[in-house]
Amino acid sequence: MTPFLTLCFLAFAVLSSAQNRPKPPVSIILDTDIGPDYDDVGAMAVLHALADRGEARPLAVIASNKHDLVVPVIDVLNTYFGRPNLPTGVTEGPGVVDGAWQKWPEMLVATYPHKIRSSDDAPDAVATYRQLLAKQPNGSVTIVTVGFLTNMANLLDSKPDRFSKLGGKELVKQKVKELVSMAGSFPTGREFNVYKDSVASEKAFANWPTPVIFSGFEIGKEIKTGPRLVANPSLKSPVKDVFALCMPKAKQDHDGRMSWDQTAVLVAVRGVEPYYGLKRGRFLIRGGTNSWQDDPNGPHYYLTEKMPVPQVTEEIETLMMHQPGKK
Repeated sequence: MTPFLTLCFLAFAVLSSAQNRPKPPVSIILDTDIGPDYDDVGAMAVLHALADRGEARPLAVIASNKHDLVVPVIDVLNTYFGRPNLPTGVTEGPGVVDGAWQKWPEMLVATYPHKIRSSDDAPDAVATYRQLLAKQPNGSVTIVTVGFLTNMANLLDSKPDRFSKLGGKELVKQKVKELVSMAGSFPTGREFNVYKDSVASEKAFANWPTPVIFSGFEIGKEIKTGPRLVANPSLKSPVKDVFALCMPKAKQDHDGRMSWDQTAVLVAVRGVEPYYGLKRGRFLIRGGTNSWQDDPNGPHYYLTEKMPVPQVTEEIETLMMHQPGKK
């Protein structure tokens, strides 16, 4: 073999080895308002399923909703999926307090094991963030928000402390790779997660120092999950119980619940491709209503449909049916 062919062979071997090497799991923090809606339950199931497959490394599940049962529900799901010691936290100070009208949080905490009895017993969300981020390699953490932006705004405003000498914005810039948010409606609209704490939303998105990917209202609206989950006779899980309780209670949910939050977790872990395309620009908020400004150098991106909705739906619902300890 000539020296040139030898070099080509070696280069090909190195490239093939790199391509076949498993991707390292995504270090991820999930920030959720779990309670007003129940797609958050599906989002947590997706996260744990991807973690059991070696695709994600959950660092924490943190509450952006101050309702008493929010952190206990997080604890129920983390415990069920075999991660009872996963760090958590809850918004300290002013914030949204929202329960679920179907009373599914009450059902979960009455049925499944958990240690945390009230959200008041959880640590401050910002302290949890700062402690975790300070320990991570630079540029390694993905944060995914599927609720209010209160914790993100508070984190940016946070001061140096015993965990890090950096202020909040500098700490985020150093440690966070990207922020993925189920927020907004594109190109314009008024979406729940944004307007419930519009002041925090505006502050967080205007000042966030890393790229932000938005999964808008219009993306999850078309993805309806739950029927296969509920119809599976061999599955016994808190995720199934929630969907079985809630789907019959609203006419619009009879063929499945719209799945906004699951899309954000899916993209945060697996990436945008092959599921979606991206539009780049700037996300603007005024009084809780968002608009969009195209900008080839903008820091923000929103998802556009690419993979057929039935295919995305099947993939998400399969992950939602995941049982603990299985790949």
